[in-house]
Amino acid sequence: MTSPTTNVPGRCGSARRTTSETECSARVTLDAGGEGAAATGLGFLNHMLAALARHSGIDLEVTCKGDLHVDDHHSVEDTALVLGSALDAALADRTGIARFGSAYAPLDESLARAVIDLSGRPGAWVDLALTRERLGDVSCENLPHFFRSLAVTLRATIHVDVLKGENDHHKAEAAFKAFALALREAVSLRTPGAVPSTKGVM
Repeated sequence: MTSPTTNVPGRCGSARRTTSETECSARVTLDAGGEGAAATGLGFLNHMLAALARHSGIDLEVTCKGDLHVDDHHSVEDTALVLGSALDAALADRTGIARFGSAYAPLDESLARAVIDLSGRPGAWVDLALTRERLGDVSCENLPHFFRSLAVTLRATIHVDVLKGENDHHKAEAAFKAFALALREAVSLRTPGAVPSTKGVM
């Protein structure tokens, strides 16, 4: 179960998720300096979350205690779910936001593209072109799953593609950085009081 809490004036949000497999929490501040503190029990995931915070300009604190004796799947998935819930809470009714964001990010030979629509309709299409089985302590198959899980609770449409690259660490990090830059654009305040939809609601 995920329980979000909203603090609209500061565009802050927090959430907790407790299951028989994990206990995770997240707190975010959208209009901040990009400070990240992640303690998920997974060093590579912590590294990606630090990059996400820094390049999105969003302060985030994420913790997760999971059943790593099984594998990393539940911890990666539930970290993404609780982070998405915290971001959703911080966005409140989404009035005034840009809604759309897109970005490219290179890391040496790798190049990634991310496109986000904070539409309220969850879905993710992710191709990271990873060839290794693991990156550090995280299974490569769980990195696309991170974005898919995040999309569910963030209520966003997310496309992330690695367009070129040779080194899997570079490809994954470029993808997270591109996503961070796109998220920074999408959550930015553009027109106060305006609903960014022809439907009149988000």
